[in-house]
Amino acid sequence: MSERVPVLKIGDVLLVSIQVELEDQVVLELQDDLAARIVDSGATGVVIDITAVEIVDSFVGRMLATTAAISRMLDAQTVVVGMRPAVAITLVELGLSLGGVRTALTLEKGLEILARRDDSRPARR
Repeated sequence: MSERVPVLKIGDVLLVSIQVELEDQVVLELQDDLAARIVDSGATGVVIDITAVEIVDSFVGRMLATTAAISRMLDAQTVVVGMRPAVAITLVELGLSLGGVRTALTLEKGLEILARRDDSRPARR
């Protein structure tokens, strides 16, 4: 049985803190859970905290990009926070760009990015 990644709500933002190994089934469940929570909560932003992720491969890079694309389709901007230097280097070496995904060094900075976005957009109906 695989562990589910928790999706927590902070105001209009959903926080996903990845603390488990990202196996295929875990990622599929996370994407389903996150999409459902965005729709149910009306969240306008998603923060994916990868502080605990030490090693990435092309699968993890694609997972981040795909998860952000799903969120964007549901009108929620994604910010990835807590990326370690080795993770950033590996993603670049693998040729993986996280198109459409903002990044921030810390959770606080990620929340600030989303707050600035919300201040400049019209209210959701």
